[in-house]
Amino acid sequence: MIPPDKKTSHDAHVSQSKRSRKPTKAGSLVKKQLFGTNGVRGVIGKDMTPELVLRIGEALGTMRQGCIAVGRDTRTSGDTLAGAIKAGLLATGCDVIDCGILPTPALQYIVREHYDGGAMITASHNPPEYNGVKIIEPDGTEMGDDETIQLEQLILGRTFPVKSWDRVGRETAAPHAVDEYVHAIASQFPNRPGDAMTVAVDPGSGPACQTTPRILSAMGCRVLTINGIMDGTFPGRLPEPSPDGLSGLSALVIASGAAFGVAHDGDADRAVFVDETGQFVEENQEFALVAQYICQRSKGILVTPVSTSQMVEMVANKAGCDVVYTPVGSIYVARKMRELIAAKKTVVFGGEGNGGLIFPDHQFCRDGGMTAAMMVAILASAQKPLSSLVRGLPRRIMKKEKISTQNGSHIIRQLSKKYSHEQVDRTDGLKIRRGNTWALVRASGTEPLIRIMVDAEDITQADEFFRELKGHVASILTHPDK
Repeated sequence: MIPPDKKTSHDAHVSQSKRSRKPTKAGSLVKKQLFGTNGVRGVIGKDMTPELVLRIGEALGTMRQGCIAVGRDTRTSGDTLAGAIKAGLLATGCDVIDCGILPTPALQYIVREHYDGGAMITASHNPPEYNGVKIIEPDGTEMGDDETIQLEQLILGRTFPVKSWDRVGRETAAPHAVDEYVHAIASQFPNRPGDAMTVAVDPGSGPACQTTPRILSAMGCRVLTINGIMDGTFPGRLPEPSPDGLSGLSALVIASGAAFGVAHDGDADRAVFVDETGQFVEENQEFALVAQYICQRSKGILVTPVSTSQMVEMVANKAGCDVVYTPVGSIYVARKMRELIAAKKTVVFGGEGNGGLIFPDHQFCRDGGMTAAMMVAILASAQKPLSSLVRGLPRRIMKKEKISTQNGSHIIRQLSKKYSHEQVDRTDGLKIRRGNTWALVRASGTEPLIRIMVDAEDITQADEFFRELKGHVASILTHPDK
């Protein structure tokens, strides 16, 4: 059982006001220094230390007085950093609910339902030597840019009102809090669509070991697992569920005759799939399949970043839904969804083309467990194999590359001049449209590099546009003043 809700009527009012906040617009004079698109991360003992996490806890406790839920993934440094952030929260007078090891979306669901905020100790898809912190707002979304900048100012200023001995917070353990999250997803599929369906699950030794198999079993599935024991050394594969790392899952699917295989990243806010032949399903195809299923049943708006393949817009439009684009980052998608709903618009779905999908009827964050459950429902409804459904999607080719540079903003400014005569979108970086083809160049929010993406109908169009852009970027890097 989860401890009783700790939100007061005043706290509930504060939580509601936070839901309407918007992220800082691009070009703001004040920018984040420690936190990236999804929290703060670094190598343990180098960039990420208990001292830093203690300060994050003290700053969060200063900003969000009340009851704060804390969770962690399976990384070996998780206990240390969880202890540090709890110490900071308790010292500043917050009560702490320790939810133990669980997926990030599970903690987000629990916070939304019960508490005044949350802190997740995770480095998501990064290698084992990394760890980090994600801050969760009372509505279950990750902290937005404006609030994160305030938090950073407190952290860097190191001015925290530590409470006296009789006003420090209290800690409560809630190891079974995750059960509510499992039930919340499974209960959305009461007709057991997974009956007679075998599914292979690769939680990657992360916290989804204790959630996704239970969710799918409750839906009637026969569940087989690989890398299904929680282990922060990640012995079977790295936390990033890349095609190269999922050969074991593909082999299990083929050997067992499973309908599909599903794999998660290190904190299970994303899910990726292999079909019944063991073939990896590209994440934009995954997004398009789920969008098609949802938009055929509910009409409204789909929200996604400018980096998502046009394939998703094509299936949404065909089913009668509109698409609204945001900057890259799940927090921007979630906040835009809430903003549209507050404006009395019907929002049916959202997400990113990386396996991070957002189901507004469930919660406003990426949720790998819910995505796995939805794939069961899709296949049960279609009565066709996953490979057949993928072949039925619009054909798109996406090319991507990262280029290391400290001058990302300058490159984008120069490219904007070169492409000023074309149809461009500056929502995030520079997106250039040519008929049914587009290219995006944007500076990374977490690393010193730019990303180039081209999305086209065929490989020839993609290659030509890609070479053209890379040529311009190379010229700018060689002659930055021209």
